[in-house]
Amino acid sequence: MTVAAPARPPPWVVHCDGSAMPNPGRMGVGVVITQPDGTRHTFSQATHTTGCNNEAELRALTLALRELHARGATAVQAYSDNSTLVEQLSGGADVRPIVRLAPLFDEARTLLQGFDEAQVQWIPRHRNAEADALARAALGFGPKPPAKAWKKRR
Repeated sequence: MTVAAPARPPPWVVHCDGSAMPNPGRMGVGVVITQPDGTRHTFSQATHTTGCNNEAELRALTLALRELHARGATAVQAYSDNSTLVEQLSGGADVRPIVRLAPLFDEARTLLQGFDEAQVQWIPRHRNAEADALARAALGFGPKPPAKAWKKRR
């Protein structure tokens, strides 16, 4: 007789983004959390500190991860359009550490390790528009206009 492994719980999905205006400057974070049942939660918050866009992105992710822990999530799939954040957290061999942000990256890694399953993945900016708009709104700015399509030169 074969015993089937218990089904994995579906992940909570996070889209996070951060803005710094100017860069470096005031920081705003935006987070969209989708529960496995489809229920959505959004967060738009200005920080009380100044920093760069990478710090704002990282603060958005840690805010989301803390919220997921508080809600009892055991699996998370996080998306960010910040390649630096994703590369730093994926632990690639040739990634140069960002010394100034090392404590924040350490906090994010610790939070990620608190889940049974956790993944952080890069997505293109246009697929993260809602989180970006929330981060910008926290600073009193409207959403970015859509990117213009580039025509190929002949």
